[in-house]
Amino acid sequence: MARTSRPPIVAVMGHIDHGKSSLLDYIRKANVTAGEAGGITQHVSAYEAIHEHEGSSRIITFLDTPGHEAFRALRSRGALAADVAILVLAADEGVKPQTKEAYEAIEEAGIPFVVAFTKIDKNGADIDRVKNSVIENGIYLEGLGGSIPYVAVSSKTGQGISELLDLVLLTADLAELSADTSLPATGFVLESSQDPKRGISATVIVKDGTLTLGSVAVAGTCFAPVRFIENFQGNRIQIAQPSQPVVLSGWSALPTAGMPFLMAKNKKEAEMIVKESEPAFSTPRNRDAAEEAEGKTLVPIIIKADVGGSIEAILHELQKVVHEHVALHIIAEGVGTVSEGDVKIAHAGNAVIIAFHVGIDQSARDLAERSGVVIQTFSIIYDLEKYVIEMLKERAPKVRAEEVLGQAKLLKVFNATGNKQVLGARLDTGFAKLGDLVKIDRRGIELGSGKITNLQQARADVKEIRTEGEFGAQIETKVDVAAGDTLTFFRIIES
Repeated sequence: MARTSRPPIVAVMGHIDHGKSSLLDYIRKANVTAGEAGGITQHVSAYEAIHEHEGSSRIITFLDTPGHEAFRALRSRGALAADVAILVLAADEGVKPQTKEAYEAIEEAGIPFVVAFTKIDKNGADIDRVKNSVIENGIYLEGLGGSIPYVAVSSKTGQGISELLDLVLLTADLAELSADTSLPATGFVLESSQDPKRGISATVIVKDGTLTLGSVAVAGTCFAPVRFIENFQGNRIQIAQPSQPVVLSGWSALPTAGMPFLMAKNKKEAEMIVKESEPAFSTPRNRDAAEEAEGKTLVPIIIKADVGGSIEAILHELQKVVHEHVALHIIAEGVGTVSEGDVKIAHAGNAVIIAFHVGIDQSARDLAERSGVVIQTFSIIYDLEKYVIEMLKERAPKVRAEEVLGQAKLLKVFNATGNKQVLGARLDTGFAKLGDLVKIDRRGIELGSGKITNLQQARADVKEIRTEGEFGAQIETKVDVAAGDTLTFFRIIES
């Protein structure tokens, strides 16, 4: 069968708080049939919208790729799964760090894109200034030295959104997207999650071919018999066509977000494909901790998150957390509520449980309290990162170092009783302070050390000597000091 055109798959990308979610929400509400949008669950991170373009209804599939810097790895995969990108920039701010990162991800994927200037109705919006900001960062707009189309939009009023979707479809038409519906389906895993009732589910995007009931989906070393197919609205359908996002349940294991999938005729064929794939996917995500730590103190943690993509993002973020003397060791990770089993593993491994967007079973909470296992819950990934940084600092072994404070020449020993020796000395550099430590050196050879128990200047007791010149001191030491010895004052600092 000849290849035919297919709907574009679009990734909306940009800096956090630049209006990406608001734009997607407006498109969803305005372009998805009323009553159906309510069926979209939190983690079905793709949906189909219908747009009237040049007299005909056209389908556009949108990927809800995270815009936060921490989700770069997943976002890059979103760009690879997409055909066209919309780069979102707030009209009151312009290019930001995550804008550049999103642009780099689009460039790496080699896909065409459209720029959307959002928040045009906000105080401080200045389209001309933002255009200049974009051009200064090497993104050359149409009519301004380049060929990248752009449009100004408002997610409050809907201004410019129809024009934006027209631009997306024109860009897609230029790319001549096509598929062969007679082939078995291939595509990408967009997201995966685990539910106590449904088991492991994954949102997949069909890029080519047709997904049918009775076949078996294979992604890496994971597979799922296709007993039913759900579209993005949660409705069961018989087949999934190219560019369509659907949910498949019953996976043998949690497939990684961004992983390509293909179809097998039956379970036996699927198992053969998995067996052949195992060498490529057998390398553990975390290399041997002892090898990686290189003598550092290991801090074990367990990560539990709402979906597989969150685990990817957390691991990506934690790669940035480095310390000179300690290293993170992830002993387990998984999707779903923190269970009693997680607490048992944490207790055995002396680990902290990091829970992201998930709850804690009551039995797990009770066991954690009884066994002293720490469970920390987070909803913002940067708060999680800050906690881990502080935890590493607290668990780092203290490094002791000597700080030299001053030096003096011993002039005369007045009295020696046991370990206490009263002497006269001349301060040459720095200072001497009551309670500080002192090293005794004779002709370049260190004899031992002691502690200052009394200081006198002009026959009066003082807490410190800061003026160069003669002073009296009592030091506690086992060394028999003598005139001519060098006294080095120091203290121990821990870091």
